[in-house]
Amino acid sequence: MQYRRIALRVQYLGSAFHGWQRQAAHRSVQGVLEEAIASRAGHKVILHGAGRTDAGVHAAGQMAHFDTTSTIRPSDWSRVLNACLPEDVAVLASAEVPDSWHARFSATRRRYRYLILNRERPDVFWRLFSWHVRWPLQVERMSEALNSLLGEHSLEAFRCTGSKRAHSTVQVQEVLCQRLGEMVSIEVQASGFLYRMMRLLVGSLQVVGRGELSPEGFVRLWQQNDWSQMRTRYSAPPQGLCLTDVGYAADPFGQLFAHSPPFWVLPLAAPPPTLAPLAHSFG
Repeated sequence: MQYRRIALRVQYLGSAFHGWQRQAAHRSVQGVLEEAIASRAGHKVILHGAGRTDAGVHAAGQMAHFDTTSTIRPSDWSRVLNACLPEDVAVLASAEVPDSWHARFSATRRRYRYLILNRERPDVFWRLFSWHVRWPLQVERMSEALNSLLGEHSLEAFRCTGSKRAHSTVQVQEVLCQRLGEMVSIEVQASGFLYRMMRLLVGSLQVVGRGELSPEGFVRLWQQNDWSQMRTRYSAPPQGLCLTDVGYAADPFGQLFAHSPPFWVLPLAAPPPTLAPLAHSFG
């Protein structure tokens, strides 16, 4: 019996999921996708993801793979699955990959973006996709602190207990912290991410932005893993976080893959028209 390995690029809204990983008693992205694939393949499958997002975390470019004996053409899997998936999950592309290719272990980079709605009043339309922080944030200080993470370091300070990873060394490849009108966007690209690393990192950066921790204090915090510099260990809520991309040495989809991610994950040159200048928000 000949198996084919199929790679998928997946997009989902995390709001109604208890995370990526399959769970017996809760709705998960992996579980929903495995059920849909099995219904079309005619046999059970195990879907391997590039990363395990937490409950409430979104993805615009999650990667996954499964093995199947189905005769469905590899490029048709995206169309076949989208016909039976719920509205909060979509398969953007599908392709056959070599048996040696693995969605998680073959990845060379992952990129996350976190959005903070930084104004006095909340916004019901952004509630599912951002963290509402009502006090003004000094983005320049946050950017200075974030830049200190570039390179390969032990980031144990930004790992929650319960992680099964053997070490805390991470190669941080790119970082970006910028203001887009009333939105503060924090992006990190790294070789991998520790358990809840991004949420702990953003939680600490907003303390820097509030002026309660200096950029130098932030550096001491993560280099010495010394949380005594802060009154509490802040973890940003999940809804502002989105896995925007997973990269490989070669794109499994070649030139056939092209998609337009949601506007909140695009590298916006200017704030969306619905976002007023920040100066109008705290008056």
